[in-house]
Amino acid sequence: MADVLVIEDNEQNLYLVTFLLEKHGHTVIAAHDGAEGIGLALQTLPDLILLDIQLPVMDGYAVARALRKNPLMDATPIVAVTSYAMAGDRERVLEAGCNGYIEKPIDPDTFVSRIFAHVKNGRTAAPDGL
Repeated sequence: MADVLVIEDNEQNLYLVTFLLEKHGHTVIAAHDGAEGIGLALQTLPDLILLDIQLPVMDGYAVARALRKNPLMDATPIVAVTSYAMAGDRERVLEAGCNGYIEKPIDPDTFVSRIFAHVKNGRTAAPDGL
């Protein structure tokens, strides 16, 4: 099972994602803003990071860029889970350093399998631009 860092400021979204992940046996580490998320990522070295884009303190784009500058985070998949769904948003997310993109509202039936499509052999990213 995986350690998953969820960087999400909305308590309802955080609750749902945590529930789904824990139901499948994963451990959730929660951060409520971008700066806290970066600190926890470097401290815990999670197997996967789920990143909201609309965050207080630092937006998700800045968080992804900062994490990608750190060699410790090179192999850690980052999947954006965001309500941004306009033309060009997916591309901006991927350019910032995310390996995938899932639109909110999430589908509880497919969410866990979709995010873990980015984790292969533990910590190897599989960038397919979901």
